[in-house]
Amino acid sequence: MADRRPIKRGALAKSVGCNIETIRYYEKIALLNPPERTPSGHRLYSAGDQARLGFILRGRELGFSLEELKSLLSLVDSDRYTCGEVLSLTRDHIDSVKRKIADLKKLERTLVGVAAQCDGADVADCPIVDTLWKG
Repeated sequence: MADRRPIKRGALAKSVGCNIETIRYYEKIALLNPPERTPSGHRLYSAGDQARLGFILRGRELGFSLEELKSLLSLVDSDRYTCGEVLSLTRDHIDSVKRKIADLKKLERTLVGVAAQCDGADVADCPIVDTLWKG
């Protein structure tokens, strides 16, 4: 995105490495503002639109939910946000990530335990299937 002239949606998608449908969706849920249009109706994304999409995509890479990103963007859009407010939202996200990690570790322990019950023999009776079937 080095060239910051307004660009069409296809060029924007290509420049940031996302799908056109992703951009449409972010517009639909109001993460991205409606872009300007050419006289023929093509959407033109300004440098600000391009930067905003980059912010959203980086946020998603860091695991922020769409609702968390809406909150962050709402703060940024207000032009009255403080670093402390952003930090508070980020700490909430960190807590959510830690809970997910704990859940994944528990899931890993469970799967390792189930897998340890199976010797991988060439028989139809499988402890993994039995565990999954019984719940």
